[in-house]
Amino acid sequence: MSHINIAGLEVGQVIGSQEILLTRDSLVRYAGASGDFNPIHYRDDFAQSVGLDGVLAHGMLTMGVAVQVVAEWIGDPGKIVDYGVRFTKPVFVDAKDGAVVVVTGKVGNINTETNEVRIDLSVVCAETSVLGKAQAVVRL
Repeated sequence: MSHINIAGLEVGQVIGSQEILLTRDSLVRYAGASGDFNPIHYRDDFAQSVGLDGVLAHGMLTMGVAVQVVAEWIGDPGKIVDYGVRFTKPVFVDAKDGAVVVVTGKVGNINTETNEVRIDLSVVCAETSVLGKAQAVVRL
């Protein structure tokens, strides 16, 4: 586990960045784990029949992979005391190429009284922000 000194942090500082490849296999595994077997997550024909461009990733899967940047930075996911996002755009997962989600975390606020740091996440797929106001609060 890493030890992070709050005094050494600055607002705007990048804490990490990751590229996550989501594939159709990822969606099937997540569906099994979550119990969400909505066919928009695995059948192109069904997704298109309801007006979507194709199969899309589960929103909670996207949210879950995004916070990994914070969990890896802090070294202990139990130190994440709050996490929230707004779902702004779907992540379409191509049958052949999948979808690459790029996550970058930056220090958004430092509260030395509570020893808490807010991490603001940029979550982008195909040059489009897919999560808005994605923020995690960690207690150091």
